Amino acid sequence: MLSVSSSVRRIAATALAAGAVVGAAALPAGAQDRDRRQHPRVEISRVQADGPGRDDLSNRSLNNEWVEITNTTRGAVNLRGWTVCDADGNRYRFDNVRINSQATIRIHTGTGRNTRTDLFLNRREYIWGNRADTATLRDDRNRVVDTETWGRRH
Repeated sequence: MLSVSSSVRRIAATALAAGAVVGAAALPAGAQDRDRRQHPRVEISRVQADGPGRDDLSNRSLNNEWVEITNTTRGAVNLRGWTVCDADGNRYRFDNVRINSQATIRIHTGTGRNTRTDLFLNRREYIWGNRADTATLRDDRNRVVDTETWGRRH
């Protein structure tokens, strides 16, 4: 009777150990899947907060300040109702803007004529902080899609 009890315990211990090994092997794949799901479909790909040249408030200088939004998917995305804003609450709301697959749109601070690849905030002052700021992209339900931060805000 004593040998049956120890055999049952050995089998149970072996089964538990095997379960632990299988569970540990599955963890990296699960973590990788979770990271893939959290990667935004549309993202802030680049920010040029401090454009080249002097900050003289000319339209050329204002348009050298921009944020790029990239669609990383295989299909087009309509950005109607989406917004991009800075830490101070300056906000650009997309109208009926469609961004094609693997395409990038650049949003300039100054004035200009909107095209498929370039949009304009029509501002007469700089928006993005040269030393520190945060650009936040939100979808049409006001959910944060992506954020890009540089420098330190006090």
